[in-house]
Formats: sequence, structure tokens, C-alpha cells
Amino acid sequence: MNLPDSNKLGSILKQARQARGLTQEEVTASLGMARTTLVAIEHGDRTVSAPELIQFADFYGRSLSEWINQTKVSEPLVPQFRAHAKQVSVAEAEVHKAVADLESIVRDYIRLEEITERPLVANYPKEYSLKIPGISPDQRGEEVASSERARLGLGDSPVSDLRSLLEDTIGLRVFFLPLQSRIGGLYAFNDALGGCIAINLRHPPSRANWSLAHEYGHFLTTRYSADVSFWDDSPWGKNQAERFADSFAKNFLMPRSGINSHLTRIVESHGKGVTVADVVTLTNMYRVSAEAMFRRLEELKRLPRGTWDRLRDQGFKPDTAHSNLGHADLGRESMLPARYKMLAWIAYHELEELTEGQLVEILRSDRVSARMMMEEISRTEFRTDEGFQSIEADLDEVLIPA
Repeated sequence: MNLPDSNKLGSILKQARQARGLTQEEVTASLGMARTTLVAIEHGDRTVSAPELIQFADFYGRSLSEWINQTKVSEPLVPQFRAHAKQVSVAEAEVHKAVADLESIVRDYIRLEEITERPLVANYPKEYSLKIPGISPDQRGEEVASSERARLGLGDSPVSDLRSLLEDTIGLRVFFLPLQSRIGGLYAFNDALGGCIAINLRHPPSRANWSLAHEYGHFLTTRYSADVSFWDDSPWGKNQAERFADSFAKNFLMPRSGINSHLTRIVESHGKGVTVADVVTLTNMYRVSAEAMFRRLEELKRLPRGTWDRLRDQGFKPDTAHSNLGHADLGRESMLPARYKMLAWIAYHELEELTEGQLVEILRSDRVSARMMMEEISRTEFRTDEGFQSIEADLDEVLIPA
């Protein structure tokens, strides 16, 4: 096991402890270790044995591989609370664990990039100023959403795949992790790790899409301030940065001109006025929740105020409406980005730089699932007269020389 030197490893272990929000006393009590021993380890005055390192990794919920051959230490992704987690009935330990999980998987991502010599190319836009005299956070959210849509060439069309847009065009690292139910998403940034976002894998796709746009709003304006977004009506959402992020998400996902023009075309096609089916169709088109779309149309004065509340009280079921209209299920996102899995395939299959055990650890999977994932990545489908067939694909093949 090729470990960093004692000073570097001590710093790594200290950062891992702080990222979990744990005191030295809490760690030593749980591990049956003297506090003086932990102090010496974190200061780099005492070496760490392999069994102790495994014990630390298990207790901190970290991947052992990220501590092996780690060449540099960066600041941990420590959340900076704009409202106390207890206000929304979320234990701070849950939040710290979520941030630690995000940091761990991001470090594995960077390790794969180093192994394959394929660093992520960041194409970050400038930071937008949040404080403009005479402009409210809600107004600023609409302005920035409009600017970003123009910059990204989206016009007023629906965003069909926000995750791919942020990963491939902007260079953000986006993961879908099983978070505590009240947590909608996490956002953090530092110079070493870049922009990192985790969205709650357990939330419905439309809610997850909103959380992703919300966290992107924080990246655009408060880049170096970590964010933990809670999903409820707590005082958390009352401050300026949160009001901006919600306004940005609403206007980025449901632009005023696009919503109005699409609804007008739909209504003109049948001439009956705005129907429930029309709104549900827009909901599916723009990948947002029924509540978000109804409230947006109320705000744009295309529906009477209180329409959503009335339908909800009458027992309206959006899922049933989608099914009756033949809309396909939006489907849940994969935990890992496609690029992450491809780099793992190259590191394991092409370069043989990972053992199967390391591959399983990096993929956060079991051996059977990891093998299946690698097989799926290495195969592609094409249509023939006989139907679909699969062929082996060399993912590293150069199609057009540089």
C-alpha cells in the first residue's frame, strides 16, 4: 500500500474528520483510540498502520483508494450553512455525511482523470453579481436565467437534459446520491476539485431537475460559498441567495416566452381554451413538476390564481394524468456521470491500472453489478434489417485525428 508521507496523510485524515463534523473526542471514543494518538497522527508526528487506515476509512465513510497515491491535499468541501439544519429537522451529521460522500466520489473522479490522463475541461462562465441596486433577487434570477439561456444557445426551448448540459458544456461534476429525504441538493466549489453538485437520487425526476437548476444558480453567483438545499417551506428559502436560486431555476427551466408561446400553440390546435391536459403536456415537455408548471402559469396570468390549490384539493393526480396522456416516464438519473464510468472502463479494461476490487470501490457497486456496467459500456447497439444488434466498441478509438 503506497501511502502519502505522515504529514500529508495526517492532513488528509484531519480534513476527513472535519468534513464529517466530528471532534477528536468523538472519533477516539468510537475507535477506542487515545486522543493523544489521534493528535499525533493528524499533526504528522506518528505513522498510521494499514489496519488503522482501514479503520479510519470505514469510520469516515471514505474510499480507501482516494488516500492511496494521493499527491496533493486541498481544502475539504465543508458546507457553510445559511440556515441551521435543525430548522428543517435534518441532523447536521446527515449533512456532513452527504458532503463527505460527495467529496469522496469527486476525488475518485479526479483519480480516474489522472490515471487516464484526461482532465476535465472547465468552461465556467463569469460569476454574475447578485447585488444590483434597485433589482430584487427574483428579478435578478430572471435576468441571469435569460443571459445563460442565450449564452448556451437554448433560446426559449425546453432543456431536455440539464445534467448533460452542465457536465459536458460547463464542466461541472454532477452526481445523484441517496441523500436524506429533506435534502434536495448539495453544491460546493474549490479550485482543486472544481464545481461539484450532488442531487438527491431518491427524489422524483422533476424535483431533482429543479434542484439541479437551483444549485447551478448558486454556482453562477456565490461560487465559493457551499450550499445545502433543503426541500420544504422553512425559513431557509427566505434569504437573498436562496430567493435568487429559486427564481433562476424557475426562469431557466420555464422561460416566460417559451411557456407562453408553447401554450398558445397547444390551445390554438384544439380551440377549447387552456385545459388540464395542456398544462400536463407542458409539464412533460419542460421536465418540471405539475405544481411548478401550474404555479408558473398562474404567475404569467395564463391561469387564474389558486388553480393548482383547487385541483390538488380535489385529488388531482399528475402521475395518472401523464399515464392517461401516454407520456413516457422521465426516468431516474444514474448515480455516476457517463464520463466517470467511461474513464473507469478505460482505466480498468484498456490501461489495466485498476484491480477489480478497486473498480468496484470506485463504482460504488458490487462485483456483479460492476461487471455488468463494464459490459454495457463496452458494447453499443446499431439497427439492421434484422433489428437491433450489439457490437464491441473501442471507446478510445480516434475517429478524427487531432
